[in-house]
Amino acid sequence: MEINIPEIVAEVVALHDLYEAALGSNDTAMLQALFWNSPHTIRYGIGENLYSWAEIGAFRSARSPVGLARTTSRTRITTFGRDYATASTMFARTSLPGKVGRQMQTWARMPEGWRIVAAHVSVIDEGPETKG
Repeated sequence: MEINIPEIVAEVVALHDLYEAALGSNDTAMLQALFWNSPHTIRYGIGENLYSWAEIGAFRSARSPVGLARTTSRTRITTFGRDYATASTMFARTSLPGKVGRQMQTWARMPEGWRIVAAHVSVIDEGPETKG
């Protein structure tokens, strides 16, 4: 298995960037389109556990768009072959002073294209180990 084939990494980086732009602008349709439309899709959030594409969409539709803007750092995209990837990033929000967020996504190439099949978001206290 080849790790980090350059053109595959570029595909996933572009999608990750699209996700970040959609998140910052609260483009719920785009965010939902990036997740696999399946009852098997999971997103563990800061305060919610969502089991299915439908639950993720319902959460996004009901969520307040206030305070979603963030800056990211230490983003790492790793691809495994041509059809599987992970995207990990840290983030900061002015609405979360003294905290650092962590996001991990599992991407898989489905017949309809790359989709997030699992995601996890958490927040911890900012400390020396969360810098840089």
